[in-house]
Amino acid sequence: NALPSCLLLVLLLLAPALPAPHERGLIFNLDTGELCMQSMQCKSGCCHRTSGLSLARCAPKAAELQECSPKSLYGVYYKCPCESGLSCDADWSIVGSITNSDFGICQDPRSSDGS
Repeated sequence: NALPSCLLLVLLLLAPALPAPHERGLIFNLDTGELCMQSMQCKSGCCHRTSGLSLARCAPKAAELQECSPKSLYGVYYKCPCESGLSCDADWSIVGSITNSDFGICQDPRSSDGS
């Protein structure tokens, strides 16, 4: 009976030390413009770089009719993926997915004329 009470006490003592999910962290939940290494670190879900030699920073996802990339194998993008509800109309190739150069345009799939 003593073990569950000790466990409960430890959990109660540690609870204030655990970060709340909405608070910004040093590694995750990063704001737009902050340095990143993977898209999962960014609030927006896009870790963007302008060239192979540039530093990657969190950036907003692409809006309708903006250039986009489909999901990247590396989690870093030259063009951010589309906002929720939009799809990236891009030609996919194995070489393009490796070099992160399969770019397209964000489209609303519910749009009747496809533009």
